[in-house]
Amino acid sequence: MSTRVIGTGRGAAAAWASDAWAGAVYDGGPGSIAEARGFATRFLVDRHGFEAASEAVGAVQLIVSELVTNACKYAHGPCALDLERIPSGIEVTVWDSSTTLPLARAADPGRVGQHGLEIVLALCEGFTVERQPVGKRITVRVACP
Repeated sequence: MSTRVIGTGRGAAAAWASDAWAGAVYDGGPGSIAEARGFATRFLVDRHGFEAASEAVGAVQLIVSELVTNACKYAHGPCALDLERIPSGIEVTVWDSSTTLPLARAADPGRVGQHGLEIVLALCEGFTVERQPVGKRITVRVACP
């Protein structure tokens, strides 16, 4: 099967390797978060027939936004997004070059900001972090039909 490379915006490259998997690389610039969210939406809606306003699409969009935001904010460089349709749902994987592992904080409604990981954990059924030779890889599993 051939890989078709598509552009997702300035500073980004993407590939649809199959119907079940797609990946994109972002430069970490200001448009990266919106581009990643749009890429995830197209993967779910165009490739897999999800309704754009469905709960699953909303959850994946929010998870992608939070993980790519953290990658851009803390790693200060490129990041990669992989999306995979698995039998039980969707796997979202974000790689960045920072070796600092994310830290989930206790819920605090009085805290301004830094709720991203808290939100991601509330929306997913599985969460793993792996250190890589360069950086880290975060994988989140979202249950959906």
